[in-house]
Amino acid sequence: MSALLERLGRPAGEAIRQRPIFAGRQSETTEDAYQELKLDIHRRIVDEMNAEEQQVLSGRDNSREQVEALITSYCNRVLDENPFAVPRGERARMVADICDEMLGLGPVEPLLKDETVTEVMINGPKQIFVERMGKLALTKVQFHDEAHLMNIIERILSPLGRRVDEASPLVDARLADGSRVNIIIQPLSLVGPCVTIRKFSKTPLSVENLISFGSMSEDMAEFLRACVKARLNVLVSGGTGSGKTTTLNVLSSFIPDDERIVTIEDAAELRLQQQHVVTLEARPANIEGKGEITIRDLVRNALRMRPDRIIVGEVRSGEALDMLQAMNTGHDGSLTTAHANSPRDALSRLETMVLMAGMELPVRAIREQVSSAIDLILQQSRIQDGSRKVTYITEVQKMEGDTIVLQDLFRYVQTSIDENGKSVGTFVSTGLQPSFLDKFRLHGVEVPESFFQEKQNVDYM
Repeated sequence: MSALLERLGRPAGEAIRQRPIFAGRQSETTEDAYQELKLDIHRRIVDEMNAEEQQVLSGRDNSREQVEALITSYCNRVLDENPFAVPRGERARMVADICDEMLGLGPVEPLLKDETVTEVMINGPKQIFVERMGKLALTKVQFHDEAHLMNIIERILSPLGRRVDEASPLVDARLADGSRVNIIIQPLSLVGPCVTIRKFSKTPLSVENLISFGSMSEDMAEFLRACVKARLNVLVSGGTGSGKTTTLNVLSSFIPDDERIVTIEDAAELRLQQQHVVTLEARPANIEGKGEITIRDLVRNALRMRPDRIIVGEVRSGEALDMLQAMNTGHDGSLTTAHANSPRDALSRLETMVLMAGMELPVRAIREQVSSAIDLILQQSRIQDGSRKVTYITEVQKMEGDTIVLQDLFRYVQTSIDENGKSVGTFVSTGLQPSFLDKFRLHGVEVPESFFQEKQNVDYM
């Protein structure tokens, strides 16, 4: 590596050919000119690196610092040849941007490194929004053109063996750090390629973090810990962006280290801390329309893998039936998520998804399956101020007639909005005891009776 850097100090004619890179742009805006110059330098570096230097860029054994040093040397060499192209104060920015272009995700790389950004939304090459503290904001970041954006999309998908084109214009993927990515392009998107990146924090959130954020109370956290240890089957429901996956990660942290866990997801994003974890990821069809492996296929296969726990990242369709059957046939302690606006809606969604499996089952039979499989529904909601809260912890009881009986154990009661637009409320226990306390005793899990004493007299309606 050091030899390569020494060779970059040779005369310009030997390594980097002299040629103008900033001519004929006086009529363009400053930012457009900057982007054009960056693109030119990027292309020039790629064109003029020899095979050995290209291997350094692509070699997995080389650290990012080594690769950045190589790119920085090239950038400085080119900029020294054109001292008036970039002001001295902009040179560091230019070098950093080109490193991001060649090693990261281009213009959005700084947004992904920004700890305050939780989501990045790319609506075509010229409009990029971010979410901070639950609020959306338009950034000044832009791609050069659609081709530039498509190059970055290809960089995301290539390591995963996935593709996006006119024949298959939408895809789910993930970044190396586990962040979730959704991509949709023309002809489905009329504004150009759209990329939505939901970032995950570098260190997984703990239950203490959720308590400090006001997502749940200490009593609720201890109760959920007891439920997971007692091997209750838990469904986390909520809307898009309500924090279901984060909460599922936290719940999974309560699973003992001596159990075998199989996780099943469309795009692997759960990050479990236990030692014995098998991660399964669905696979889309190839360009010939063959080779697809669905979540449902993986759930069936997981039953043959001797799992102590099965965690399905999200049930969306027919896999709900297989998940319910797994819960009903000895795989207690399973966890999953589903989109729903309330615990009652979650049950209706499960019924619909079971019917999507293609089995013409009577509604009563489906409800009996659901009531015997699911022990607890944890409802996650995104409040008006952008915060995420566990608004209901609800027990699923048995059937009464054709209806599944639900019993709320904990609730979040919002009382007002303060002058800063923040939600003001409290977490309360309803004072009702769950019917599954015998499971706690069976697994040696102790829960203080104070959890089920009504802490506050609040009108919930």
